[in-house]
Amino acid sequence: MKTMIVTLAAATALTAGAAAAQPYGYGRHDNRWTDIDRRQEQLAFRIDQGVRSGQLTRREAYRLKTEFNRVARLEARYRVNGLSGWERADLDRRMDILSNDVRLSRRDDERRYGYNDYPRY
Repeated sequence: MKTMIVTLAAATALTAGAAAAQPYGYGRHDNRWTDIDRRQEQLAFRIDQGVRSGQLTRREAYRLKTEFNRVARLEARYRVNGLSGWERADLDRRMDILSNDVRLSRRDDERRYGYNDYPRY
């Protein structure tokens, strides 16, 4: 009985240690690119949300969507022959810059006025 408890405790400790040692973002299906895909979805959602709320002007939204599509095409080109560490770092850097641009554009107080949302003078 004691050996079974000790064995189960050791197995639990090893499993917990292996899970803790696993780097952030690595999953069972894929490497950390599942997180990059989710990050792209979140960026696209933030751009759409900014358009719907009026925080982004048409020009800002067009510029951000164009840059987003450019990064997505670059990612597709990189994935053709597999991703190297440099390519992953490059995509991460570009996504960081785009994310910062979205944040700044949504908070710069340039407003798009909708159907019944005219500026009040």
